[in-house]
Amino acid sequence: MKLFLSVDMEGITGLPDQTFVDSDKHNYERARKIMTEEANHVIEAASEFGCDEILVNDSHSKMNNLLIDAIHPEASLITGDVKPFSMVQNLDDSYIGAMFLGYHARAGQRGVMSHSMTFGVRNFFINEQVVGELGFNAYVAGYFGVPVLMVAGDDCACQEAEQLIPNIITAPVKTTISRSAVKTLSPKRAGELLQRQASAALENRQNVKPLTPPDNPVLRIEFTNYGQAEWANLMPGTEIEPGSPTVRFPAKNILEAYQAMLVMTELAMRTTFS
Repeated sequence: MKLFLSVDMEGITGLPDQTFVDSDKHNYERARKIMTEEANHVIEAASEFGCDEILVNDSHSKMNNLLIDAIHPEASLITGDVKPFSMVQNLDDSYIGAMFLGYHARAGQRGVMSHSMTFGVRNFFINEQVVGELGFNAYVAGYFGVPVLMVAGDDCACQEAEQLIPNIITAPVKTTISRSAVKTLSPKRAGELLQRQASAALENRQNVKPLTPPDNPVLRIEFTNYGQAEWANLMPGTEIEPGSPTVRFPAKNILEAYQAMLVMTELAMRTTFS
C-alpha cells in the first residue's frame, strides 16, 4: 500500500506566526524540527498499519524545510523547488490515499496564518467552488481517484476539510485565537493525536470518496489588487474579468488549472506597491 503525505508548515503544532515559517526569522529552525517530528508520527502510524511505500512531499515555501537526516527511515522525501505540481508533486493513481499535514485555512478566512499560496490571492475558484490550497490539492488527488484521508492543522483548516470532504478524519493540533496567536497542544500530545488519527484515517479509508474535479474546469483567481491581475494576465489563454482584479482561465482538466494557478501566482508576485 502506498500513502502520499503533503506537509505544509503554518498548521504545524505550536507555530503561531511568521517568525516560525520564514527561513530568515529567528524561530524557523525550531519549527523545522517540530515539522519533521510531526511528519514522523504519521509515517510511523502508516508503517505500522502496513503501508510499504510512504512518499512525503515538502510543501512549504521553497519546499526544503523537512530535515532529511531526521526523517523516518520508512519514508521517501521530495524536497526543493521548482516542482511542476508543487504541493502534490508525484501524486498519482497508485496511492491508496493522501494526507495533508500542517495545513491552514484559505485566504480571507479565520485561521492561523490563513492564506492561499501567496498573500496576493483573495480567492481561488474552480467553476463556482471557492477553494484554498487544501481544496485545490484535494481536487488534484481526486483527478487520480485518490481520496484525502486526513487533514492535520489548526482547527479552522480542519473545519474547512470537513466541509469539503465527507467522512474525512482530522487532527486539530492547535486552536485559533487570532491569525497570529494559538492555543496549542504540546508536541508530545500532538504526536499522540496524529498517530491515533492517522491510524483511524487508514481504517476509515473506504468511507472517504475522492473529491472529483469538474471536467473542463474554469479557474478564476481573485487578486488583492489590479496590478497583480495585470501580471497574471500575461499568461496566454487568460483574461481579466471586467471591473475586477479576477483573472479567468478555461482549463482542459484540473492538472492544467493547477499549473496555470502556479504560473499566475508567480507572475502576480512581481507586482510592486510603491
